[in-house]
Amino acid sequence: MNLILETNRLILREMKLSDAEALFKMDSNPNVHQYLWNKPLTDISEVHSYIEFVRQQYIQNNIGRFVVVLKETNELIGWAGLKYNTEMVNNKIHFYDIGYRLSEKFWGKGYASEASFAWLDYGFNVMKIKVMEAAAHTDNIASNRILQKIGLKMTEQYMEDGVSWNWYELKNPNL
Repeated sequence: MNLILETNRLILREMKLSDAEALFKMDSNPNVHQYLWNKPLTDISEVHSYIEFVRQQYIQNNIGRFVVVLKETNELIGWAGLKYNTEMVNNKIHFYDIGYRLSEKFWGKGYASEASFAWLDYGFNVMKIKVMEAAAHTDNIASNRILQKIGLKMTEQYMEDGVSWNWYELKNPNL
């Protein structure tokens, strides 16, 4: 993909295999996975597989998660972006969701919201997505706040593998 989005502080670009080390550092942190079934990565090959999966999404769906790079330092701080879901989540299939994951030292600085606002704008105004959807672990206060801050509304709670999740939606105001 030749797409690059920029915000005041961030560059959002496609995920590459060369990003594996930084992504592994983030995803091997147990705190990052507290609300993701508590399964931090233990082998960098898991990141290689994930990057290949995301790159396939670029080809199949013309969208996927992108890395988030801090302009000031050129440091990869996580990922954010849109995903076209082709697997069942909350009894839904074939929908776009917005998501993000940042390295712990970059939490609480507004980066996830900043990246999400950029993706929401792109999804609604360029891709013409009718409804943006998202899920956040019920206990993940920060992630729930981010989704609310960018305008998504919680429409229901659901259970998956014994874990409670909040489901969010936002209709494209331009359609």
